[in-house]
Amino acid sequence: MLKPGFERQLPLQEMHPGEVAEMKNTEKIRARIRFDYRGKARPSRFFFGGKSTEEAAEELREQQAALWRNVPLQGVLVENIELGAIYTVYDEEADAEVAFAPLELEVTADSLNYLIRFAVRDEFRRLKIVEPEGWKLSVQEMEEIFFEVHSQVKDQWRQKMKRYAD
Repeated sequence: MLKPGFERQLPLQEMHPGEVAEMKNTEKIRARIRFDYRGKARPSRFFFGGKSTEEAAEELREQQAALWRNVPLQGVLVENIELGAIYTVYDEEADAEVAFAPLELEVTADSLNYLIRFAVRDEFRRLKIVEPEGWKLSVQEMEEIFFEVHSQVKDQWRQKMKRYAD
């Protein structure tokens, strides 16, 4: 059981500067993350079942939106999902039109480390931090972020190599 008075937070004036900095770092981070899902056309078999690049991109985006809505992520709360208009661009390597279906997530994360898993995905395009406006990182926090980037990229690489090996 806590002693009386310990369950309330002290105003910032009564705290020491170190405690103020610690409280600021425990704030939640609100961010907007954009993914562009690429559609790959499938040829039809026996006059049905084929999909254009736009239809394939839209289907992939809908599948991913359902996953973002229904699968919980540690340290991250998905608040809102916005679907953008599908657009096409010419891919010189494939020598064909390629369709992309944008999806934008509004999330609240416990720390920057939890946002890294979004940035290492192939579909990732942009991350905009909405709140807090000002942010200071200690050397230890920067080291943790770089280590998290390393481990996430390593896991992505391992998954891709396993996928291509099978």
